Amino acid sequence: MSQAVATNDLTTTRAPFIEDSKGRGDMFIPQPYELYSDRNQEAWRRLYERMLPRWEKYANEHFLEGIERLAIDPKQVPRLDDINRFLKPLTGFEAKAVAGYIPAYRFFDCLRRREFPTTITIRDVDTLDYLPEPDIFHDVSGHVPMHTDKDFAEALVRIGDVARTAAEKYAGFSDRDRALRELDSVIKALARFFWFTIEFGLMKHPQGGVRVYGSGLLSSFGEIAHSVDSPDVQRYPFQLEWVVNQYFEIHHYQPLLFVVDSFDHLYGEAERLRQWVMSDKVANVSPGEPLVNAEDLRSFLDAV
Repeated sequence: MSQAVATNDLTTTRAPFIEDSKGRGDMFIPQPYELYSDRNQEAWRRLYERMLPRWEKYANEHFLEGIERLAIDPKQVPRLDDINRFLKPLTGFEAKAVAGYIPAYRFFDCLRRREFPTTITIRDVDTLDYLPEPDIFHDVSGHVPMHTDKDFAEALVRIGDVARTAAEKYAGFSDRDRALRELDSVIKALARFFWFTIEFGLMKHPQGGVRVYGSGLLSSFGEIAHSVDSPDVQRYPFQLEWVVNQYFEIHHYQPLLFVVDSFDHLYGEAERLRQWVMSDKVANVSPGEPLVNAEDLRSFLDAV
């Protein structure tokens, strides 16, 4: 009996299906919808129900339009096939189920190819407030609605192009030690850019103030309000020099956030980062988080 209960479940960190997939070395996987338990479905319902009023108050209008365009069901975990049926005709993007961690280059190259690596597990119903790793609520309700917006989608693709530019550049280096040292800095800069935009970005609102477009905020009941309302948060106009040199920590609310004017602005900054990779302007950014592991480095060096 206990084995049957354990198998029929897709709770984050406790899903045998995911562990088996990782054990086989699978990176991209099917979404075994029949494994979602009643507790998994309850977690989705409760997460969606309590987030909806906060989205209506704090989210940018492109996100709210995206929720409607995808026809996301508030009552049950979405099927990625249904999401993609609405999403792909709009911007070419599609959600692609993964077993977990993807090396850095593979992740960013998925964006370049308009594929979004999507976690299929969901946090436990007893721990709705915080999860240090992504789950399907974060990915589908935080990220994917933004992918319905053409300008945002183009910016996301351009971020993937930054990774491709870096891989092509450093694959040709004869000095491997220098390549590893500089590539560590470039990956750090790219990760920081992604963090302060796609995950925790704010955007100017036409009627004044700011609204949220970053998925880490859009999927957090507490932090979405904190990011806009709290006097403890520093909010600054986006500055690329600052962003690529600013470390971050994941285990608490973010004290510093950056504001873009529009998604055209975001696209322009991503292109500027790509130019900086080519001209060595991010070959020696400040140390600190995030740490870059050997697998991430290899994923870039082996890409070309």
